[in-house]
Amino acid sequence: MGASLIALFVSTVYIVLTSWLAFWARKYAKFYTQRPFLRALFLEGIATAELCGACFELIIIADNWGVSMYAIYLFVLTIWWSKVWEDATACPYTHLEELVEGKKSLRDAFLLIWAELVGGLAIFRYIQLLWALEIVSTHKNRAFDDCSTDLQVPVIFGAIVECIATCICRVVSRGLSELDSKLGTVIDAFIGTTLVVAAFNYSGGYFNPALATSLKYGCLGTTFMEHVIVYWVGACAGSILSIRVYQHPAIQSFVQKHKPKSH
Repeated sequence: MGASLIALFVSTVYIVLTSWLAFWARKYAKFYTQRPFLRALFLEGIATAELCGACFELIIIADNWGVSMYAIYLFVLTIWWSKVWEDATACPYTHLEELVEGKKSLRDAFLLIWAELVGGLAIFRYIQLLWALEIVSTHKNRAFDDCSTDLQVPVIFGAIVECIATCICRVVSRGLSELDSKLGTVIDAFIGTTLVVAAFNYSGGYFNPALATSLKYGCLGTTFMEHVIVYWVGACAGSILSIRVYQHPAIQSFVQKHKPKSH
């Protein structure tokens, strides 16, 4: 048990270190970058790197201490990210939503998604460095081992899982942002974490194409096309679908009924 607790402590330190480095990277990006869009590109890249870096370590936690411990860490981290990322989302389909709604140009959406992919893919070298130290047994042989897919169901079913769960997440997030509840962040984090755990043994529960590509692209058991269909087409379709679902009269009626009255 002692070794197990030490290993969990090291994983926690790695996650905190990643968050601390991202925190200061954000400060430097804001200070040295005067152009708003260029700053947004840097902040998206940093946020995605932070997300993926932490989630690489969450894989270690899930493998060694179970999904429940993984869920606790993810829940806390989700709340933290909602506080520090500001306008950054670290998620490609949020930009696609704004493109569909006419709030963002195709060029801007493409460049922001590109920045997220760069951040998500680049962070693995940093994680490899930490894992290669092999301070604890849970990191042994993880730095250069082949990874395996989290997709445990047929491709179409996996895409449907990612689609539906992403749609639910986005509808809830939109509603909570309009309701402006003090507990909105906590509720959003709880629902998101619950959906991730529910989908864990099906698709892995990523609901974020950049995250899925950073953690699982090229892993054994899934081809390039299968990866794209499940984690990009599935999640993005769910995101776009959420725009229509959120406009449903029943949902709009609920939101308007509970929306705080403006004075």
